[in-house]
Amino acid sequence: MPKKKNLESRALKLVIDAGEEGILQSGMWKKLKVTSREGSRLALKFEEKGAVERRKVLHEGRWTYKLFSLTKWVTIDSISDCPCIKCDGLEKCFPGGQINPIHCQLLTVWMDPELAESLANEAAETGN
Repeated sequence: MPKKKNLESRALKLVIDAGEEGILQSGMWKKLKVTSREGSRLALKFEEKGAVERRKVLHEGRWTYKLFSLTKWVTIDSISDCPCIKCDGLEKCFPGGQINPIHCQLLTVWMDPELAESLANEAAETGN
């Protein structure tokens, strides 16, 4: 089983590393040195999990799939403005704790900026 997990990790890394250009599904399985069937199964599995988008493309006169990552690497820059970093209640914050991240509006808004706008509009409409 560890071999399978390692293969999945390597495959997903290839797709993520391909960035916005994506990677041909055939290019992925060739780099992994697996069969096209194994490569297709991996791509479908990633798509089902929501980690990858498969787009049908015409490449060198043949229809194939190109894989694009919906997963991004976590970097210091990507979390540097997370409200938890500056929160005074961090030690008390855990599910079921005195402070609960599930109900933290600051964290929710940081994770989903569109929600922040929606909450602001809702507050303006209700006068809060």
